[in-house]
Amino acid sequence: MKRDDYNINKREFLKKCVALSAGMMCLPDLSVFSGNTSDLQGIYKKIAMFQEETPRGIMCRICPNECVLKEGELSKCNNRRVYKSKLYTLAYGNPCSANVDPIEKKPLYHFLPGSRAYSIATAGCNLVCLNCQNWAISQTSPDKTRNFDLMPGKVVEECINKNCSSIAYTYSEPVTFYEYAFETATLARRAGIRNIIKSNGYINEEPLRKLCSVIDAANIDLKSFNESTYLKLTGGKLQPVLNTLKVLKEEGIWLEITNLIVPNWTDKTDEIRKMCRWLSDNGFNNVPIHFSRFYPTHKLEQLPPTPVDMLNRTTQIASEEGLLYVYTGNVPGNEKSDTKCPSCNSNLIVRQGYRIAANNLISGKCNKCGKTIEGVWS
Repeated sequence: MKRDDYNINKREFLKKCVALSAGMMCLPDLSVFSGNTSDLQGIYKKIAMFQEETPRGIMCRICPNECVLKEGELSKCNNRRVYKSKLYTLAYGNPCSANVDPIEKKPLYHFLPGSRAYSIATAGCNLVCLNCQNWAISQTSPDKTRNFDLMPGKVVEECINKNCSSIAYTYSEPVTFYEYAFETATLARRAGIRNIIKSNGYINEEPLRKLCSVIDAANIDLKSFNESTYLKLTGGKLQPVLNTLKVLKEEGIWLEITNLIVPNWTDKTDEIRKMCRWLSDNGFNNVPIHFSRFYPTHKLEQLPPTPVDMLNRTTQIASEEGLLYVYTGNVPGNEKSDTKCPSCNSNLIVRQGYRIAANNLISGKCNKCGKTIEGVWS
């Protein structure tokens, strides 16, 4: 497809993706915006996985919401609807965003540093976070967004064409476009491409374990360590996310964790310490944790940004509780983003924003003391 063929669509696509802060934008070479998404043939093209008939309707068993839906009803994630007595996903082959990102943007600091990820997202999310930065796509349905027509095989082809080492299912919530992510990841793995999810971790165990058969890395948002706060801030529950972390660890998926520090919501030092202690007690000492700075957005625009001093305090708490790889994010020019050896404190990977300025690892080990640094380095 020639560039002239999509000049107008490119302008519209750029407008739609500004809110994503998506790094390096790319247009899929062979993609076009899908037509009228109200067309039934366009929407109902993939039966949803993990559905079960009940006397009250069809239950979706992908996530802990476990929506029970009657004919024509839409799931809480805006991504699943009952049509002719079957549950269909509305998010298959129709991403509203497709970009090339540095892997560090996910953020993943111990997984193929310096590489690029072909990142896709569809509309929808199974949580309703008050602080969502991508609310324009996460809190709507695929039939209401401007989408690309990109089936799984074409995503893999685009990833290869863009010289990316991995495909990232990100921006909104990959749990809600599970079938699309799973089938794309299956094809990608056959082609030698890694697969990454950036997720809220709000997923049931059975579909999670199946997904683990085709993914290589995950960054999970652990949004709070208080059940009441989790419910009020996100509409979800804490325990299913903790279960997800344990399953990912058990399945051998490379894992990193993000904790957004939201003033007046998730900035209580006793809860942060409790969270870090739980991670340490449950064998997550070697899992990188990213404490991220909040900026006013969506329904929390009245709040101030997270004070940098608060972020510094959280990293101190994490280190005191035995977590070895602690980072801060969303603080341009003042981030703690370098990877240090937990044994001799040498600077091993130096980052400037999303760029790798120096990588002193030798076969995954510290170049000074020889300590093995946990991660996927090649």
